[in-house]
Amino acid sequence: MTAKKDRSEMIRVDQAGEFGATRIYAGQLAVMGERGPHSAEIRAMAEQEVGHRAEFDALMARRGVRPTALQPFWHFAGYALGAGTALLGPEAAMACTAAVEEEIDLHYSRQLDELEADGDDPELAEMIHRFREDEREHRDAAIAHGAENAPGYPLLHAAIRLGCKAAIRISEKI
Repeated sequence: MTAKKDRSEMIRVDQAGEFGATRIYAGQLAVMGERGPHSAEIRAMAEQEVGHRAEFDALMARRGVRPTALQPFWHFAGYALGAGTALLGPEAAMACTAAVEEEIDLHYSRQLDELEADGDDPELAEMIHRFREDEREHRDAAIAHGAENAPGYPLLHAAIRLGCKAAIRISEKI
């Protein structure tokens, strides 16, 4: 596998993840409304994710990287995950954020290890580093806002992380 192909896969999966995050937050806000518990925090996180996606969209255009063919599926799946967790309550919405961001932190950390070892793509490494820090802040905010108090938190957290892992692997290739 060439470095160019590796980087295309990285960019494709990261853009798909940022797209999915915007859809999760859209689903949560649709259920919770603008005045619901934690809505302001969710809105702020959603705005950061929109910025991340815009940067990945621009990078994809510059480098000729195709988006995942599963984007229509992630459009609906992300929204359903966000709306579904919000229907369980504000703590469940925060549990969703904590689980997703925990998995993304690990994913971005693995990518940074590879990029820093190769040293061949400082632009991508810098983007991923910045975005990873934002994702860590989102995870910490979600925990501070009661994620661990969600009904069935251990099961919910594990299921969402498993789904994220699967989405990452699939979006790298398809």
